[in-house]
Amino acid sequence: MPAKEAIINVVKKCYDPEIPVNVYDLGLIYNIEIDEPSDSVKVTMSLTSQGCPSAQQIPDQIKEMIESELNVKNVNVSVVWDPPWSPERITPEGKKKLGLE
Repeated sequence: MPAKEAIINVVKKCYDPEIPVNVYDLGLIYNIEIDEPSDSVKVTMSLTSQGCPSAQQIPDQIKEMIESELNVKNVNVSVVWDPPWSPERITPEGKKKLGLE
């Protein structure tokens, strides 16, 4: 099983098409769980809004990238709305890219 850091590095390759910052640095990834006995990874995330036009595309892309790049057979990406995403979740790196620091 890949380390959490390897999963984060893959997730950082996924971008919201409307924002030039990856989904991890946007603070959209709430949790990453690795279950070695079952060879599975669970990603819990949100989106910037419930009306996001990429609401299905982004989770699907994350799932496919983890499966293909890290050879994980069981990947589950869940989108949650509680707690709601807010700009405070953006990482310092994301804020720098957006000019918010």
